[in-house]
Amino acid sequence: MNEPVIQIDNVFKSYGSLRAVHDLSLSVPQSTCFGFLGPNGAGKTTMMKMIYGKSLRDHHPESRIRVFGFDPGTQELDIKFLSGVVPQEDNLDDELNVWQNLYVYAKFYGMQKKTIQRRIDELLGFFELSAKTKSKIRELSGGMKRRLVIARALLHTPRLLILDEPTTGLDPQVRHLIWEKLRQLKKEGLTILLTTHYMEEAFQLCDQILIMDKGRKILQGPPAGLLREHIEPFVMEVQDIESAEVARTVELPKHVRRDCSHGRPLFYAASFEAMEPVTRILGHGTYYLRQSNLEDLFLKLTGRALNELQ
Repeated sequence: MNEPVIQIDNVFKSYGSLRAVHDLSLSVPQSTCFGFLGPNGAGKTTMMKMIYGKSLRDHHPESRIRVFGFDPGTQELDIKFLSGVVPQEDNLDDELNVWQNLYVYAKFYGMQKKTIQRRIDELLGFFELSAKTKSKIRELSGGMKRRLVIARALLHTPRLLILDEPTTGLDPQVRHLIWEKLRQLKKEGLTILLTTHYMEEAFQLCDQILIMDKGRKILQGPPAGLLREHIEPFVMEVQDIESAEVARTVELPKHVRRDCSHGRPLFYAASFEAMEPVTRILGHGTYYLRQSNLEDLFLKLTGRALNELQ
């Protein structure tokens, strides 16, 4: 059996009196996508930084992090040569053009000029940026910049790609393009570690997700499996204020659950038909029926939305 790419056991991280990560353990197999989900301040980015050595974990006798068998606390460079990192913010050099940004970065890895040229051409083609080779960074759209940052992280053909909120602020078309490229890379054997605020992104890309809150693991597993096991499959959202007031007090059928912890009432049930008594009272057009998602699951677990500031 293949050893996991990442093995984390009993990890803690504190900043003064703030416990950012509390006793976290997880394992990431090869050629999979593993996602961290949680609100701002949950500890996702802190955990990512400890994995690639930018932040040190707290000293604890049972604490352990291994990435390809290396300890990021003492073997950071070994991990960096096997990993590509895409930070939250685009940190491209505005004074250089697209090709120059990639070339300078590749030189940090000691790549030969012939290899660099071939690799740059491959990646610009893969991310549909070939026409922008000589363009200045300021001339690129937000989506182009994001694709370029991901391409840069892949220059040295890493075995692990670490993505910190890779599609935040991008339009749906660009987001779907990046998703498709990441799926292709995973099929080719790349292991992907991801943090995201987009629930659909996690559902589409991740083989496993770990939901965090206040530095602690709340739940872990395959996205579809977590939904199937921990929340009702259907949701009714009340649309207007007047109906919301009625919905807060309406008597419910036995198998319908009401959640008023986050603004307008939400009703959960095993089928749309189970909510028919509620829809009759509310009337036509005052509610929206849909399938439950990861946002609903997090709301059930913590009473707060995933994108809510702490």
